[in-house]
Order: sequence, then C-alpha cells, then structure tokens
Amino acid sequence: MSEHPDTTPDISVVVIVFNDAERLPTAVQSVLDQTLQSVEVIIADDHSTDGSYEVAQQLAARSDRVRAIQLAENSGGCGEPRNQGVAVARGRYVMFLDSDDTLELNACRNMLDAAESTGADLVSGLCVRVHTDNRHGKTVKWYPWLYRETRTFDSIAEIPDLLVFDTLSTNKCYRREFLLESGLTFPRGIHYEDLLFSAQAYLAATRITLIPNTVYYWNVVEKAVEKSISNRRHEISNFADRVEIHRRIDRILAELGHDELKLHKDRKFLKNDLVLYLRDLPFLDDDYRHRFAEMTRGYIRDFPQAAYDELSPIHRICAYLLLQEDWANLSPAIDTLINTNKVSSPLLERDGRVYWCTEHLDDPLGREVLDVTDLGYHAKPVQRLSLRNEVTDYAESPSGITLAGALVNPLGVIPPDAKLKAELEFRARRRSLQTFRFPVESLKHEGESVTWRAALPLAAALRPVGIVDDVWDVRLHLTVNGERTTSRLTVSQISLEDSGAVRIRPRLGRMMADRLQPHASAKGHLAFRLTQHGRLARRTSMLVQRNMQSPPAELAKKMARKVVSVRKDLQSGPRKIEAYHRMIRLLPVRKGTVVFESHLGKQYSDSPRAIYEEMCRRGVPFKAIWSYAGERPTGFPKDVELVRRWSWSYLKALAQAEFWIDNQGFPLKLSKRPETTYIQTWHGSALKRMGFDEPKYRIQSEHEQRSYQEAIDRFDHFVVRGRHDEETLAPAYRIPEEKLLRTGYPRNDALVRAKDAEALDPAARELAERLGIRRDRPVVLYAPTFREQANGGVRKFEFPFDVDAFADRFGDRFTLLIRTHYLNNVTLPPSVAGRVVNVSEEPDITPVLLLADAMITDYSSVMFDYALLQRPMVFFTYDWEEYVNNSRGTYFDLSEQAPGPVVRTAEELFDVLTDLDALASDQEGRLKEFVTQYGEYDRGDAAAQIVDRFFGNRGDAR
Repeated sequence: MSEHPDTTPDISVVVIVFNDAERLPTAVQSVLDQTLQSVEVIIADDHSTDGSYEVAQQLAARSDRVRAIQLAENSGGCGEPRNQGVAVARGRYVMFLDSDDTLELNACRNMLDAAESTGADLVSGLCVRVHTDNRHGKTVKWYPWLYRETRTFDSIAEIPDLLVFDTLSTNKCYRREFLLESGLTFPRGIHYEDLLFSAQAYLAATRITLIPNTVYYWNVVEKAVEKSISNRRHEISNFADRVEIHRRIDRILAELGHDELKLHKDRKFLKNDLVLYLRDLPFLDDDYRHRFAEMTRGYIRDFPQAAYDELSPIHRICAYLLLQEDWANLSPAIDTLINTNKVSSPLLERDGRVYWCTEHLDDPLGREVLDVTDLGYHAKPVQRLSLRNEVTDYAESPSGITLAGALVNPLGVIPPDAKLKAELEFRARRRSLQTFRFPVESLKHEGESVTWRAALPLAAALRPVGIVDDVWDVRLHLTVNGERTTSRLTVSQISLEDSGAVRIRPRLGRMMADRLQPHASAKGHLAFRLTQHGRLARRTSMLVQRNMQSPPAELAKKMARKVVSVRKDLQSGPRKIEAYHRMIRLLPVRKGTVVFESHLGKQYSDSPRAIYEEMCRRGVPFKAIWSYAGERPTGFPKDVELVRRWSWSYLKALAQAEFWIDNQGFPLKLSKRPETTYIQTWHGSALKRMGFDEPKYRIQSEHEQRSYQEAIDRFDHFVVRGRHDEETLAPAYRIPEEKLLRTGYPRNDALVRAKDAEALDPAARELAERLGIRRDRPVVLYAPTFREQANGGVRKFEFPFDVDAFADRFGDRFTLLIRTHYLNNVTLPPSVAGRVVNVSEEPDITPVLLLADAMITDYSSVMFDYALLQRPMVFFTYDWEEYVNNSRGTYFDLSEQAPGPVVRTAEELFDVLTDLDALASDQEGRLKEFVTQYGEYDRGDAAAQIVDRFFGNRGDAR
C-alpha cells in the first residue's frame, strides 16, 4: 500500500479572467462549493490591469485547491488563457469557466459520473443563460432539446445538431488525456475560438455523452455599456473572425469527408449566424455594409443549393438581396426577418404571382427567390396585416416631439379613397400600466405609402409614474374604412444620437426623472426611456439604485417575484385542473346551462351548431355558452356568452353546466360530474382507423391507456350515423351499446333536406353572393384531409396538381372551391382569382357542401356527408400506398367502396372532370348504395330528435 495517497484531482476547472476582479471570487466559489470535492481551480489571468490577478493570488492563498497564473501579455481573447490553464492542470478531466459565470452545484459530480460510466472523451450538459439585469429573473435554456435525456454517441455524425448549435466549450467536461493526445488547443489571436475548439473536440471524440442536468450558468447583461466579444457585432473585424473560424472548420470537415455535417453547418450559418449581423445592418454606414457583403459573398457563394432549401422565404430573400447589395430592398426585408409577421415591402403583382420587389425579376434566381405568393400577403385584409411603419422625421423641443412616418401600402390594400383616421399610442412596456393617445393630424397617400405627421405635446400630456414605467413603446393605430390595423414605428433611416431634450414631469415628481430619451428597441422600433438630466434627478436616481440593493429592497423584490411566480402558477395547467376539480365539488350545477364546443373551440360549426340553432328555433329555455380558441372569436353569434378555452370562465362554465355538447372532446384531464350530461356528436365517420385501433394508442402504457379511456368514459351519449359507425367508432373508443344515439349527425340535416329541394339553400346562396361565386356555371369542391409527418405533426398542405393548369383548363366551365382540413391552410395565387376560390376559413362546411355540384376528395370523412346530396364525387388518391402504409391504416379499401371514380394522377383527375353530367349519371346507383351502407340514420331530423329527448317534454330521459 502506498504511503502517499493519490492527490490527483478528478477535475481541473480553468477559470479565465480579464479585468473582472469584482466577479471573479463568485465564479471561483461556485467551484469550491461543488458537491464533488476532488476539484482544483486554476485561475488564468489574461494580464489584467484592474487588480484581477491580485484577487486571484488572494484566493489561491486561502485554499490549497486554487492556483493562479498570469499571462505575460494580454492575448485579446479567451483561447490562450484556457490553453495555459490546461497546460498546468493536474486533473483527470478539465472544465472551463468564465469569471462572470458560475457552475451549478452538482455540475462536476454529474459530469464525472457520466464520463466514468460511459467512457466518454467529452461530456456536455445543459447551459442556462441568466439575464442578471432582468427584473423578473429571466432565464433561457441553451438548446434544451439536445439535453432532454442522457444519451451517448460514438460519433458526432450521429447528432449533427450538437456540432452546429451547441458550440460552447464551457458546459463540457473533457478527459485531459484526450485533449493532449488529440493536440486540441484554442486558436490564438482570434475571436469565436469556442466554435473551432468545440468542432475539433466533437470530431476527435470517440464517445460523446449528453446529460439533461444543468451544469453551467451563463450570466448575460443585456444593457451592458461595454458589449462582450460575442455582442460586438457592429465591428467588421468581429464578422471577419467569425467567417475565418467557419472556414477553418470547413477545411477540417472536408479533410474528414463529413459532407453531411458541412451541410448542416451551412444551414445554421445562414439561419443563425448571418441573421445576428443582419439585425444591425440597417443602422450601419455604407462602408461597413459593403465590406460585410463582400465577406458574406466570398464565403457563402459556394454553399450548395440544399443549404438554402430549408430557409424560410424571407431568409432567402435577405441572403439574395445582401449578395446583390440592394440595401433599399434589404432593409425592409430585414425588418420582416426580425418581426416575422410584418409586411415591409409594397410588393408587386406580375403574371399572377406576387413578388417582394420590382428589381431583379429578370434574373431567374431572383424571380424564384423574390416570389412571396405562398406567404399569402395578397389574400389578407388590412386588419390582418402588420405593416412596416418607417419613421421619416423626428424633431424635438423641450415641450414635445414632431413625428412623421410612411406606412407601407402593399398591393394598395389601403385604397386611395378610403376613409382614414389614426392615433399614436404611448404604452408603458410593463403591462397593466397606463397608456396615452395622441391624434395624427396629417394622413395621405404618397406613392406606395400612406404618410402621416403628428405633433405630440409630451411634456404636458405624458405623465408616467416615474419608477416602474421607465420604458415606453409607440404604436400607430390606423383605421381604414372602419377596420383597424396597428403598427410599430421602425427606426433605421434617422439618427437619434443627439436627442433627449424633451422634458417630462412624472407623477412622483422630477426628482425621479426629468427627460425622455428616444432609442431603437431590440427589434428596431422607436421607444422612449425616462432619464435623469438635472442634478436632483441624478442624485435621486443614484439613491434609489443604491437602496434597491439594500436588504429591505432585496426582500421587497423577492416578495414581488414571489407574487409574480404565484400569479404565473395560478395560470398553469396543473393548477387550473386542480382548481376545476375543486369547483365541481363545491359549486352547484346551473340548471339549463349548456356548454357548446366545435373542433376544440376553433369554429362555430358542425353538429353542436345544428343542435344549438334547433333549440333557438324552438324557443327552448336554456343558457348557451360557446367556447372559442385563439385571441379573438370569429363567426360566433353575437347574443351568446363566449368563454375562451382553458380560461377560468371556461373551467367554471364546464364545472357548473347541466349539459356538455361537442364534436371532438373537451380537455381530457377535466372530469365530468355525475349531474352533467355529456352529448358527444363526433365529427365524422371513419375511413382511417381511430381511437384504440390506432397503433400509437395500442403501444401506450397501461396507465396512459387507462387515462385515455377515463376521458372517453365521460361521454354519456355518442352520436352515430349508421351501422358502419357502430362497427368502427364504437368499438375503437370502447363505447357501450347503451350510450349510442342512433339519430344521424345533426349537421347533416340540411344536406338531407337539400337533396330533393328545388331551390338553393339560403346559406349556400349567401355564401355564393359574399364570395362572388358565379351561379351560371357549376361549382366543384376540392376537400382533402390532412397528412401526418413522421413525427406525428401535420404536414404543410401542398397542391397535388398544378392549380394554374387546372384553372386554365376548367376556369371558363366551372368554379373550383378549395376547402383544406382545419389543421391546414392554403394560399391561392392571384393568377387563379375568380376561377378558384379558397373557402377554408368558412367556419361551417355545410353551406360549402350545399353550394358544390360535385366534389373532389381523398380520404376525408366529408365523403360520407356529401354522399347524402347524391351528387358526384371523385377520389384523388395520389398517395394511397404511403397513406395506408405510413399512417394508421383504414377500415376498408377505398378503391373498392368509393361511390365514384378513384384516380391516381392529375391527368386522370382532369380527364374525369371533363364531363360533369356524365360523371353524375354514371355514379347515381353507387351513391345510393354508399348512403345506405354508411349513413342510414341520417334522415334529416337528427337535431330534432336530440332536442326532443334532452330538452323537450321528455327532457328527463337521459
């Protein structure tokens, strides 16, 4: 047995410091406090001038686990101090820590355990960005999807996202022998050394382990006067360093033959790295822009097309315009890149397509990239558009400011003869505080913009409190023919540097603040901050700031944060569910109250609507409450009570309702009290497998299956429309015989009645008139279902045929209506206007079905409903094998049972539609058989039967 026990530390933590004497002790203490004690600290000082090295020496003198070294001269970056630290480290593993950050208490132990148990050369854990100057204690996890569970990889090629996204060196633990044997060191004399070092380490490691534990706290000061290296993006040398680091990584990837990893990295550079600099570009001078464009062009010109394919349209537009050095069109594009929903360009419609700008359309690549038709800007009314509003003039005096701006008018969405009215709103950034509004005196059309001007007497009219409302945002509310659109004010073409002369008088007096200082927000919008100019205000501000750090103030802030936390907790899902179940125990049932919901609150439609309207028609005494999803309810009756889904009023309504009526399912985790009757009308007969017949439910755990079954067991009654439903949906959801309501679907009553009617249904007539659909020619409806992605998500809708070719071939013979599944959306190009009409946003499909003389569908359950009209259908099953094999499967072979031709190609579809009359006569017999087989209970009186049973004279028969 050795007389001298092994004193080799398990981990050496290299703490680098430069002119950070104040925060260094906290960083070092976070290492000394680790639950793993076999850890040494090496402080590597990059030749500080503020006494940091002296502080390091003092820390070393207090603990034999701390050593301090100093570089002979400043290296100008983070790399060389780390290299020097590794050179003197004695631990079996090495970690890195910056002097302004800290380690999580168990970081070293968790890293070591993972390394020892998996034999990894490199272990990486979760990093958390801590916004230290945020009053709410804001924290952001760094790419958390990488760290959801412990995983080990034998090559970085198995997880490319780790290489391209988590490029930090500080949230990792490295086997020291691995670093030495691989010759891994940080580059010297260049910024972004982490990117290169991390890439080299990932590529050299023979085993990499990721752990879900938080290991590193990255402290961020957003309002710091001296920006960190990574935030000094306005310096052109900063971008030059980033590009050079990327070039070095590219060379390594090329040498190792990692083409796929290179592609992932190229995509990330375009999506993330480049965007960081584009944000600042509108505020910088022409020389910087030109040099930036040259560097970018030199680097990305050889990127493969595949690197651009996954970019959003606006990303591609920005990249293209940057390479063209078209600053006039790039600046608005950057605005939309930063503010995703904003329309920043006047746009151009040409040849039935919509383009970002008029320039570059003679370039085939430019014409392709600048085509924004699919973004649907042209299809939105002004109230649904967020428009770029560029400040064109800013002037101030002690009494206030004069503002002028130009609001972009894309494709003339604001007509020249429109009645316009506008006001500017100053709103405190902290919610629930006051707002001030000022009229806009001048509004007029000028070219492709609507210009405005306003004089704002801020000194007299703006009265902030003075301590909790120090930041103010500005919005312009423009009313166009009674419809309102709201925009933020973009600042990029004017200078605010010498501003700040506006005097202000807070409600707490000018000792809190006395001036208003304009600035551009992080997203480029005009905002104002209260500042202290006079001596009294400055002294008071310093006193307040000093007191804000005192023990009583810290206690008050802690209590305030607790209040915020409690308020947030009260709005959380688990807390609401808990409170709901307390409600159903304590609150009485409100007799006659019925809660209606259609498609999870997304619509006023379907069978719940049909039952509600039948009850209203009969004058049944009841209290109707409809749920809605989203910010604003649309399409609902004006005289009903509306509650937002998952709101407290929604939960209370469900807890006290006598009846629940919906077609899809109220929230699964909300139990139903015995006194409440739940009528589940369902939303369609099934072709594809449903419920427990789906593979995803069959492989669930016993607990998950039991929870799902308990949610289904809440149904007291389940509406079916035929024996097919009894043989498919009922067993799929394990619904007993006695719960089945054999009434047919209430939503289909109108279809049954319309089959033999001579006149067009009033609802269908109103729809045709409102949308301008011609009635002197047939109407054909295309109503496909949605497609699932491999991960269970919903695939973006894409036409399986050329809609322009369709319109050119049939547009003078019939009108095509497009109705996507409610999980999808579609944008039609202007080229097909009047010939193809999008009816996807109509809340109820019934009038659409009544209007259509024929229908094209695929696997949608709408086939069962439309068949009731005895009108022709065509089944376009272009992806039948994929749909059947890669989805949940079907209950029957559509090709054998379809009551109409089944086609597989666009040309076959076009041929079938050539003669609609022949199509109708050929399928008449098959349609009748189909209705008999799948909808024999649909007789036109389903809503009446349900109202009779539950709300009529026999209303007690439940």
